[in-house]
Amino acid sequence: MSLSSAWSISRSVNPPRMVYLDFPLGHTAGRAHDVQSQKAVVMAALRLLEEARDPGSATTLSQRWSNDDAWKDAVMRPRIKADRDGEFDDDRMERFATPQYQESEDADLVTGDCSTCVWLEE
Repeated sequence: MSLSSAWSISRSVNPPRMVYLDFPLGHTAGRAHDVQSQKAVVMAALRLLEEARDPGSATTLSQRWSNDDAWKDAVMRPRIKADRDGEFDDDRMERFATPQYQESEDADLVTGDCSTCVWLEE
């Protein structure tokens, strides 16, 4: 079972069951401190586990992050600074071409024999 806020990414890995919520990444179980919303997500996931008969079954929840989809522009794309011609106001985390680890011990556990790490360059 996958709770997802990234439809295309989740479908590409073909989870056995998926509940999709069109919320910002990191909010796949609903809004923080919104117990009612979180309970609805969990209940939908449990229903799907119980009722789905086909592998790859997916449910899209109808909950909305806001009245419109303007939040996606702020989350998914950097904004051009109004006071500087053509420069971006990009507050997203820097992206790296190499794997990054939270702890040095995590890096020590990498053996190089990872069947799911096919995207890594030799």
